[in-house]
Amino acid sequence: MYRDHSIGVVVPAYNEEGFIGDVIRSMPIYVDWIYVIDDYSTDGTWKEIQAAATQCRSASETARTPLQSVMTDGSGGLLTERATVHSHTGRVVPIKHRENRGAGGAIKTGYLAALQDELDITVTIDGDGQMDPDQMVKLIDPLVDGQADYSKGNRLLYKDYRQEMSRFRFFGNAILTFLTKVASGYWKTMDPQNGYTAIRHHALANVGVENMYEYYGYCNDLLVKLNAKGLRVADVAIPAIYGEEASSISYPAYIRRVSGMLLQNYLWRLKVKYFVLDFHPLALFYLFGAGTTMLGMAGGLWSFYLYFWVGESLFVRASLSMMMFLIGSLFLMFAMLFDMQVNEDHEIQIHE
Repeated sequence: MYRDHSIGVVVPAYNEEGFIGDVIRSMPIYVDWIYVIDDYSTDGTWKEIQAAATQCRSASETARTPLQSVMTDGSGGLLTERATVHSHTGRVVPIKHRENRGAGGAIKTGYLAALQDELDITVTIDGDGQMDPDQMVKLIDPLVDGQADYSKGNRLLYKDYRQEMSRFRFFGNAILTFLTKVASGYWKTMDPQNGYTAIRHHALANVGVENMYEYYGYCNDLLVKLNAKGLRVADVAIPAIYGEEASSISYPAYIRRVSGMLLQNYLWRLKVKYFVLDFHPLALFYLFGAGTTMLGMAGGLWSFYLYFWVGESLFVRASLSMMMFLIGSLFLMFAMLFDMQVNEDHEIQIHE
């Protein structure tokens, strides 16, 4: 328990042999449950999880009182359809996927387990050792203090925190940060790919975990769903630890799939938040602005085609196209401004 709140930690692991054991053993004493999900690894990850679970049980089985846990009695529903939850007597809950489901899929499985145990706060931390468990209280405190419903790490606020990040990775992160700002409506939030997060029970129960995105963009997907439900987010400055671990991300596929997901989620958020649950004209500004901007761009290309290949006059068509493009761009900027104003009370940044 931490400040009278039960704490669970979800640890996804795919081919993390040599790292996952240290991550499990380094968990703070106040963590009640550690859900370690082996995402159908092909190395010795599962054996290392079991060994670490045995060590933690030996050290804590006489000192801990289990929370309500019904995951081994056949009532797990979607959880037991996805994975095998192995018996446990300590605080480590080993869970093994029946097939590889990706990073988001492993987090989803852990969230389902945490929901079933009705934990007050659920933290996610990667199994590769890049996240310092000693920093966990920075994520938990805003939730315990009632400042936010969801908190996430941010490696970009300070130069010292991001200095070990490669330029290519930083550039890609910056692009996805902007796209996620537009899609989610959390305009102050940065580093949306950061998987070091914490979420309160009522927020987790209301974001539709069953439909959670199961690829690497699960963090971005979750932010969109949180915003649609009017939940508060804290962006917390936390450094990353880079070592010898190798990333399994294919960046071309990652950018393509996550960008497409963000576009779909952006349209879904506008519909749910500004048409279904409430109404705000910024949704119309977004739609009109996007449509007019694209029409202006298409008109400009058509004007140049007629000028170079047919020989028709460029001035009138190009001027009209430029005017439509500028009008559309203005509407988009007004829509973003309205979106910022609507959501400014739903996010905070914590610098220390």
